[in-house]
Amino acid sequence: MKKKLFITRKFPTHIVEPLQEYYEIEQWEEEEEVIPRDKLLSAVTDCEVLWVTIADQVDEELLSHAPILKLVTNLAVGFNNIDVKALRKRGIMATNTPGVLTNTTADLVFGLLLATARRIPESERYLREGKWKSWYPMQLVGKDVSGATIGIIGMGRIGQVVARRAKGFDMKILYNNRRRRHEAEEMYGFKYASLEELLKQSDFVVIMTPYNSDTVGLIGAEELALMKDDAVLINASRGGIIDEDALYHTLKNGKLWAAGLDVFEHEPIALDHPLLTLPNVVALPHIGSASLETRMAMFMLNVKALTAYGQDKAVSNRID
Repeated sequence: MKKKLFITRKFPTHIVEPLQEYYEIEQWEEEEEVIPRDKLLSAVTDCEVLWVTIADQVDEELLSHAPILKLVTNLAVGFNNIDVKALRKRGIMATNTPGVLTNTTADLVFGLLLATARRIPESERYLREGKWKSWYPMQLVGKDVSGATIGIIGMGRIGQVVARRAKGFDMKILYNNRRRRHEAEEMYGFKYASLEELLKQSDFVVIMTPYNSDTVGLIGAEELALMKDDAVLINASRGGIIDEDALYHTLKNGKLWAAGLDVFEHEPIALDHPLLTLPNVVALPHIGSASLETRMAMFMLNVKALTAYGQDKAVSNRID
């Protein structure tokens, strides 16, 4: 008898079809819309395997509705949408997609950095709105990236790749991490700094730390006040690490040059959110890993784990 698999989004047919050999598959038939919570809770009552995205919360409430659930597969490298402790308590496995999105996300980080520094989205709006009447010396002047100091908070896989890209721009690289990266310091010239010193010295601050109980609200009003008035703040990790209200007031009061944000505390961000009223905020809809090649690689890591479970073999990419 085949195992029951429920998929919380409409995934590409060629990705899902091979799994039919092992599973009886049901899926939410919308690609862009999140499955309503009540429908998800109903769907998991008889499923052994659940394939989710970062928009789906796998928590105590859901698990209480899923008595035979054995495996949760997450289409993401981060897993703050999953209550891992609650899964462990019930003996339920979880997997993610590590490694394959490192370069793509680092590319996006640098895209945000350049866009904010050189005011690229603002300049495009200026042109499209018919405001470009002539050239003058101080028109839409931005900040130089080359030779500037970048401070990276969270020197994991993606943080290290961002740092290597920064080397190509001759940037001075500071970093803060739970543990020192001595090998990377020696190989690439990264310099460890306390969070306070990093914030004070950096022209660009990039947040790449995981979202957890230690990093919620890590960057609040006090931390923002330490930064240079002409500094840029980039977040492509997870929303909630930055106090968005504090960031808004800091930017509005001219105490920060700009912010580039790919993630928000609540997603999708409300269109009337104060941050979206500011011209020096570049806001993106969580597209850090959104290249075709990377998304396919993410799918295939999930498929590998699901296939192994369907064959009663060891499951790879487990979240431990």
